Amino acid sequence: MKVLVTGGAGFIGANFVFYMLDKHPDYDIVCLDSLTYCGNLKTLDSVMDNPRFKFVKGDVTDRKLVFELFEEEKFNIVVNFAAESHVDRSIEDPGVFLRTNILGTQTLMDAAKEYGVERYHQVGTDEVYGDLPLDRPDLFFTEDMPLTASSPYSASKASADLLAMAYHRTYDMPVTISRCSNNYGPYQFPEKLIPLMIKNALADEQLPVYGTGENVRDWLYVEDHCKAIDMIIHNGKVGEVYNIGGHNERSNLDVVRTILKQVGKPESLITFVGDRKGHDLRYAIDPTKIHNELGWLPETGFDEGIRRTIDWYLDNRQWWEEIISGEYQQYYEKMYSNR
Repeated sequence: MKVLVTGGAGFIGANFVFYMLDKHPDYDIVCLDSLTYCGNLKTLDSVMDNPRFKFVKGDVTDRKLVFELFEEEKFNIVVNFAAESHVDRSIEDPGVFLRTNILGTQTLMDAAKEYGVERYHQVGTDEVYGDLPLDRPDLFFTEDMPLTASSPYSASKASADLLAMAYHRTYDMPVTISRCSNNYGPYQFPEKLIPLMIKNALADEQLPVYGTGENVRDWLYVEDHCKAIDMIIHNGKVGEVYNIGGHNERSNLDVVRTILKQVGKPESLITFVGDRKGHDLRYAIDPTKIHNELGWLPETGFDEGIRRTIDWYLDNRQWWEEIISGEYQQYYEKMYSNR
């Protein structure tokens, strides 16, 4: 089996590459990534010399490159992680999100249709559902809820999901979609909440928290997400959406306090800043469908997952310090130009 993983130099995509190479020793994995600001080739260091792994630098909107890659590799499975994913950046510059997240998805699906891919999986987000009120803990996102995106980012991801389902219905393409809650774990780009707070706490810098910090997210350890996608692409029903969540709800403030406690820093480092425009109040996923149909359940509780995540960032300071300095952006030319 040959699997194309787009966006595989990013946080979740790279963890999925590691997981698949370990779990499926008879699979070949090709990673396509344009190495934009959050794609880091150094993340893939441990697999670059693996004969079952191949890296290709390229943009998912580049039709010529994508079609030539499909022609050459004859993929069985495509898993599309490639996406611009930071809400604040989408508010500042929506255009790049629409280009990558919608047109990139179209390009990949056109190639998948042309070359008869056996399964196309679109990696989505729970943010397409909008948000839930803080005073209704009994409410959860289910797969049949309407899509009510709040930001340009989530609107672009909702559009990609709708496009994927349209290709399934119109062209009978073997499509599945997953929508996941907030991920955390190793190799997450340090603009995201958890790695940013770890970095700042270790440097005794202020930890900026939007608004009052009451916004709630459902946190999922990245390896549990990878396991869920693996189950979906092999056993999920074509044309179906699967929500992936862990019932690990925490307010942003609680997450920050947990990090400070773990690294032995005072809560006086917390500083409250002006809230994000259109900031969603609460995300919470009901994973009943994927549990009942595929037997998936998250294996990592938040307390254990955050401890493992903090330990990883403590043990891999060079990785994120190079990102902060910008050195990682030169790594491709330095390391890969000779390959």
